[in-house]
Amino acid sequence: GLIDEETAVLRVSPSKINELLHRRVSPKEDKEPITKGYNASPGAVTGKAIFDIDKAISMRKAGEKIILVRKETKPEDFPGMVASVGILTSRGGKTCHAAVVARGIGLPAVVGAGQLEINEKDGKARYEGEIVFEEGDLISLDGISGRIYKGKVKTIDPEISGDFAKYLTLCDNYRTLGVRTNADTPQMAKDAISNGAEGIGLTRTERMFNAKDRLPKVQKMILAENIEQRERALDELKPLQKGDFKEIFKVMDKKPVTVRLLDPPLHEFLPDYKKMLVEQTELRVKGIDNKRKKELDVLIKKYEELKEDNAMLGHRGVRLGNTNPEIYKMQVASLMEALMESEKEGIDVHLEIMLPLLSHVNEFTRLKSILQPHAERILNEHKPANPIKWGTMIEIPRAALTAGDIAKHADFFSFGTNDLTQMTFGFSRDDVEGKFLDQYLEGIDPPVIKSNPFEHLDREGVGRLMKICIDEGREAYAERQKDEVDEKSKRLKIGICGETGGDPESIYFLQKIDLDYVSCSPFRVPVARVAAAHAAILKKRNEL
Repeated sequence: GLIDEETAVLRVSPSKINELLHRRVSPKEDKEPITKGYNASPGAVTGKAIFDIDKAISMRKAGEKIILVRKETKPEDFPGMVASVGILTSRGGKTCHAAVVARGIGLPAVVGAGQLEINEKDGKARYEGEIVFEEGDLISLDGISGRIYKGKVKTIDPEISGDFAKYLTLCDNYRTLGVRTNADTPQMAKDAISNGAEGIGLTRTERMFNAKDRLPKVQKMILAENIEQRERALDELKPLQKGDFKEIFKVMDKKPVTVRLLDPPLHEFLPDYKKMLVEQTELRVKGIDNKRKKELDVLIKKYEELKEDNAMLGHRGVRLGNTNPEIYKMQVASLMEALMESEKEGIDVHLEIMLPLLSHVNEFTRLKSILQPHAERILNEHKPANPIKWGTMIEIPRAALTAGDIAKHADFFSFGTNDLTQMTFGFSRDDVEGKFLDQYLEGIDPPVIKSNPFEHLDREGVGRLMKICIDEGREAYAERQKDEVDEKSKRLKIGICGETGGDPESIYFLQKIDLDYVSCSPFRVPVARVAAAHAAILKKRNEL
């Protein structure tokens, strides 16, 4: 007989959506995998193994399909990652740089294949001491299972029909959670829109700094010896950032765009420290004291000044903004100029400016007191069509526990669950998955934890912190807005932009604690739409 719409929505498992959307290895494939890593980004792919970033770029230009093979990736590797059809690393976990970038641009990826010994210099990969493949060899990755193969494998192409689009629309009719995307480029924003995203929940402005034509300008700013030099270098960056923002506003016409101001520590924008030391030593041994040697001396000295033992808990985010406000002022100026020019061109801009890594309300109030008047000065007589919102990431436990204080000044919150999980557990997200997490999950009887907290939100610890934050934040915000007539204006908007924003299990919990929206990488948007519909129906039935 006929089934009702709710039953139809619940018939399709959100986790199966990945299989519908991506090429996968055929069940008939009988080839033995070399080894296995973390299934960081779905899809099956074959290409030539390339260990060098520049070679990856040149081979892509020559029309070759390549798989980038690295120990781990860094922000400056981005051009080589974009040139690849897949990414393989021996280090890292589900929230490492390679995993996040691969999901963002829709590339199959296997990360943290710890049994593979990858030697980038000699272009060889070894397993148990034996060479299993070298540069130029064909290899295949299965981003759904995490398996790595030598040579080509049999694959099955995704089959997406018009019925699937109808099903997603049906899901949209039932869900109450908004679904946004994490997008750092206009292309990522376009991909997300075509997948049904309703806005951007996170634009990472530092990704705009890593382009090859911009990095030297960023380095010039870092090496500046005084505020005047730094501001001159920032003035060179401003039009480039403005151009990026204009493009994103155009793609996201009428939709909210949340822009996170600079988050990483400054030393991340300098060249690789070990490579610089090697080059410096070679020049010294040869007795060469040329312009390049002097450049290296300056860069190494600056790197050593900025370097920290634990940079992820160091001088970054709002701490950098408070000690170097001119960086954030440049970013805000480029946003205001992009907003004014976009509105004059008829684009409907809904801008939300987000401050990262907040731990104390005073970090927020001080920066807002500098940046908001700065924005108003640039806007001058121009009145934005929609009010600009100022909010913060909640990714440090102290911020979650003092949400009531922060909500007296912030217009929205967004949970950064990658860092919030890292700091709540005291787990280093770049190391834990390759070191002992597998044993905690499967190697010890009984298991220490049931699931990877970077993949599925930890409800008892991280989730409890989030609940405290939501309840106390909304209560304080409602008090602040008590004179508003519109009931909607009394509710603090709270979203999530960590990787768990695209995980069905986590979405069920986020529905339960009354979040407003989730934000995930562009290619996970359909999964989030389906999971959010399931969550809304299950909540209505008291089955969550």
